[in-house]
Amino acid sequence: MLCLVAFITPKQEFYQTAKQAIVDILEVTRAEEGCITFWLHENQEENQLCLYEQFTSQEALDEHYAKPYIKPVFEAYEAWLEKPVEITKLKLLG
Repeated sequence: MLCLVAFITPKQEFYQTAKQAIVDILEVTRAEEGCITFWLHENQEENQLCLYEQFTSQEALDEHYAKPYIKPVFEAYEAWLEKPVEITKLKLLG
């Protein structure tokens, strides 16, 4: 299993747009064969989003990234984000 946490910091003027774009892909991503968990959170200040994701393997994650509904979000990030997405891959210890 592969776990990751992605911190997404949109520019303020794109915050709601970026959040909605991710909300729009939650259910379809959760239905992917290799997806175990795909949760979106936001901080209390409502200026940063956090995705907690679990996929069965790196291959399943790569397939997720290649989906036609993911590519437009990644492309829009170039204009929307204050800074690059911070991704941390986690290893389950117990």
